[in-house]
Amino acid sequence: MKSTTIVCALLLNTLLAGPVRAAQDAAHLDPYANETEAERNARMAWFREAKFGLFIHWGVYAVPAGTYNGKQIAGIGEWIMNRGKIPMAEYQTYAKDFNPVKYDPDAWVRLAKQAGMKYIVITSKHHDGFALFDSEVSEWDVVDATPYGKDLIGPLAEACRRHGLKLGLYYSQAQDWNQGGASGGWDPAQKHDMDKYIRDTAVPQVREILTKYSPDVLWWDTPHKMTNERAEQFLPLLKLRPGIIHNNRLGGDYKGDISTPEQHIPGTGLEGDWESCMTMNRTWGFKSYDHDWKSTETLIHNLVDIASKGGNYLLNVGPTAEGVIPAPSVERLQQIGEWMKVNGESIYGTTASPVRTPSWGRVTTRVEDGDATLYLNVFDWSEEGKVFLPLTSPVAACHLLTDESRRFETRADDRGTTVLLTGSAPDPISSVVVLQLEGLPQVSDADKTVQGEDGAVLLPAQKSIINNLNGSHTIYDAEQDSIADWAHNRASVDWDFTIKTPGKFKVTLLAAAEENTSLKVSVGKKSLDVTVPATGGFNSFQAVDAGTIQIDTRGAHSIHLAPVRRDWSPLHLRSVRLSPTN
Repeated sequence: MKSTTIVCALLLNTLLAGPVRAAQDAAHLDPYANETEAERNARMAWFREAKFGLFIHWGVYAVPAGTYNGKQIAGIGEWIMNRGKIPMAEYQTYAKDFNPVKYDPDAWVRLAKQAGMKYIVITSKHHDGFALFDSEVSEWDVVDATPYGKDLIGPLAEACRRHGLKLGLYYSQAQDWNQGGASGGWDPAQKHDMDKYIRDTAVPQVREILTKYSPDVLWWDTPHKMTNERAEQFLPLLKLRPGIIHNNRLGGDYKGDISTPEQHIPGTGLEGDWESCMTMNRTWGFKSYDHDWKSTETLIHNLVDIASKGGNYLLNVGPTAEGVIPAPSVERLQQIGEWMKVNGESIYGTTASPVRTPSWGRVTTRVEDGDATLYLNVFDWSEEGKVFLPLTSPVAACHLLTDESRRFETRADDRGTTVLLTGSAPDPISSVVVLQLEGLPQVSDADKTVQGEDGAVLLPAQKSIINNLNGSHTIYDAEQDSIADWAHNRASVDWDFTIKTPGKFKVTLLAAAEENTSLKVSVGKKSLDVTVPATGGFNSFQAVDAGTIQIDTRGAHSIHLAPVRRDWSPLHLRSVRLSPTN
């Protein structure tokens, strides 16, 4: 009996030790598993200082440039093989026309530097599996499959080092539509063993790019079907480039060093280090007919908005098959560079704003020797000449960034600080006012939405957090005092508020719509499905009863409004009101 007990105990210990040992093995594979906070801060320092980088999507997909068999293929350009269901043998013939004789890596790096960018990330291999370098494990690369016949990554790496920019290499580790990765299937020739692909192609190629080019960033993409076991085959390779930063798209349970929201700016930013990657038009890879370019004003506002929330901006260009960055991209990068030359101090090395997103612009922060400097990027330099911040910290000085002699008076009360702007805006896109504080920012309650004495919570449009995505231009319209141009069915809106007395609340929207539209209203895990009826136009606001919702705890809460995508029509929204009810 005793021996049986001992055997069972040993067996149980073995079974319990399995998960622990697996976790220890995984930690052993991850070179940063036991990194101290000080070590991480040192490794991430350049990235946090940089704030602005250039993304380059380039490959064989630039040859069809969005068109297959005479038809324009919907979607992003680099996905044309997938979206057009192009057979492997046919797609591979495009490589014969990929001949980037106009490629000038030095000019590309100089353009990025001129724009104020501090790093470049380029697609060394995208989902079509085509490598922009000479791979020893595949002939589906620029050297073996194209008339150009030369490595494209090496010269860019050298140019980055020459001009002092960091280099990042994008690598599609999971998807590979020509060499056996995930997400093929429209062509019988794509039948594959994904584990064999990982072992024989992806892992060796990542080893190649790390040893050949010594990148500062490894930018994984789409962790489709990437189990822990598959992801863990890549982790030891990171040791080949000590100090390298990698993102959160490897797969399995591995979160990497940076979060990577795509085509949108998180309304309140994200915890930890993060980077919004976004396009200038609607595509990443080149499409000859995509002329829907964002304005320079929008791009600069995006940059400032992202910096004000503690993130980096990775802005994309898609070169042609000849190796030319499209002229509209070049023009915008040059114009951003002109703004950054005089206003870059408000971006580089700054941290997130201590206050929420004000209606007049955005705020970035720098702390030195215990004192904070706030950079007020004023988008709307109003005729009233007043900028309010809910800060009660003493002000040491306030002046224009580009002209320290142009000083501004400030007035303080228990609600916060008002800056009295004088004269006209020095910059039509964003004028930067420097507000130097004595000590760290002290935020008052003036900017917080708190349950009133009557038990109600009023959430006005001006205090909303608008989450835009690519192609979404939802804004706060000061003239109408409403959230306007809410047309995109993936844009969403949030408010933060504080509850003193929990209970059941009636939710009322003050909204205007030309057609019936539907959205979901959520507080925590509780939600309401709401239909807003046509009100007679966007200037005709009506109260819409959205139902009741229970809030059980005191303190901070958030409410989230998101379109029901299939039933969405444009909406204007003036406010949301939570009224206590039995």
